[in-house]
Amino acid sequence: MKEQIKWLIASDIHGSALYCRKLTEAYAREGADRLLLLGDLLYHGPRNDLPDEYSPKSVIVMLNGLKNDILCVRGNCEAEVDQMVLEFPIMADYAILTYGSRLIFATHGHICNCASLPPLHNGDILLHGHTHIPACEEHDGFVYCNPGSVSLPKEGSQRGYMTFENGLFSWKTLDGDVYMEYRLS
Repeated sequence: MKEQIKWLIASDIHGSALYCRKLTEAYAREGADRLLLLGDLLYHGPRNDLPDEYSPKSVIVMLNGLKNDILCVRGNCEAEVDQMVLEFPIMADYAILTYGSRLIFATHGHICNCASLPPLHNGDILLHGHTHIPACEEHDGFVYCNPGSVSLPKEGSQRGYMTFENGLFSWKTLDGDVYMEYRLS
């Protein structure tokens, strides 16, 4: 990742047209260069309640409208049929980004996570969603970051996303209020 690029990072939309719309509004408001989605875009999943304004077809239209801006990894709720309706790749289990000499391993979190680490070097970043809980944790040798969930937050967290720009991760509500930050050293 080049230092001057601003990323908006989000996860777990789960088919909510209401919160996908708020996310696309946040993306425009932030002036981000790219939208990194960490999976679980259309289906609510068997363990989750239906999110507000559950309408996967509406989410498809909104996300396809941003198809040239989106980098996405596959969540545990994605299926091949989802790829048939979305006009950007969604079936990769992970994406590798760089920031200076650091590797950012972006994934959904159901395969690679803090308990099942991908190959990381000292100072690398493990970035995933899946838990629906925002997180920033320094571990021995790596940093773990999670944007939480756009539509189905858990453990009292807020619906939101993260931005990453010039070495600064910022966690924000869908209204854009910053509630946590972490600067890479």
